[in-house]
Amino acid sequence: MRAVPLLPLLLGGWLALPVQADDAQDAINRLAKVDLSQSYQGTFVYERNGSFSTHKIWHRIADGKVQERLLQLDGSAQEVLRVGGLTECVSGTLEAGVANPAVSTARAFDVKRLSAWYDMKIVGKSRVAGRQTTIVALSPKDQHRYGLELHLDNETGLLLKSLLLSEKGQLLERFQFTDLDTASVLSDQVLKASAECKPVAVVKAKPEVSISPVAWRSDWLPPGFELSSSGVRKDPATQWRSDWLPPGFELSSSGVRKDPATQSSVTRLMYGDGLARFSVFIEAVKGSSSSDIRTQLGPTAAVSRRLTTPQGDMMVTVVGEVPMGTAERIALSMRSDDTPAKQ
Repeated sequence: MRAVPLLPLLLGGWLALPVQADDAQDAINRLAKVDLSQSYQGTFVYERNGSFSTHKIWHRIADGKVQERLLQLDGSAQEVLRVGGLTECVSGTLEAGVANPAVSTARAFDVKRLSAWYDMKIVGKSRVAGRQTTIVALSPKDQHRYGLELHLDNETGLLLKSLLLSEKGQLLERFQFTDLDTASVLSDQVLKASAECKPVAVVKAKPEVSISPVAWRSDWLPPGFELSSSGVRKDPATQWRSDWLPPGFELSSSGVRKDPATQSSVTRLMYGDGLARFSVFIEAVKGSSSSDIRTQLGPTAAVSRRLTTPQGDMMVTVVGEVPMGTAERIALSMRSDDTPAKQ
């Protein structure tokens, strides 16, 4: 039997890795741009914690703006209409993960930044919604973030399927098209909201994210996560909203406290690594009713911990797309400016 030289095979494998990584980065760069240039319509499913929902989407590029209509097909008809990234009307409450999926092409992917914390490579081919796709894997380099598997359409570069995986390889969240049409011209009629879709106040997007000085810091953050916004809510009469909610979290109640004696401020800090995000909320504890919380819904962990500070007891809550152990460590690492940092 003729011996096969081993060294060329080994060298060939090593030399192929940078090319494969470059191909994966090119695919992700294409994904970041295609949503602003490609019109399409289709049906997709969203899965979290074993719960499925089905949705119809119409996505059109017109006059340099993205027009998008989402309609939930399960149960009562729930609808969202967005133009230029701003929500114009809603009906019911769509699954939060649909409006803010784990991977959204609206996010500005910084491939160079992501490559520091994720190994990116093409791992194979697949077929989704009758279309040929390339599978790109983003594998975390540590235990503080989740892995991601992207199935990208070979023809257009659109994301047809994404799987968010835990550190143990368990499925946390799935987004997947069942049919996709990129050839048909979308009419004004299909992008017209129904009568049940109620207009919402449009708040103009700020050109820059606000990072206001706050009296809190973290002694420890997962590598690669940076502060993206911060602020303090001081006036209860001020109207507040969230520009982002973790998948599965919905507004259950709201109100304004008018008694000055009961007013308290809430400090908010948001962090991200270019893909995953989490928020930290800090407020004074009133009475002894507050208790620690530790829960997870799909990829979203929520941890509350009571901390003793020179200003009194404070409740620190971490909510975001990070493993539970990471969220707990973040909560316990928060310090006020009056508290010495740990050595």
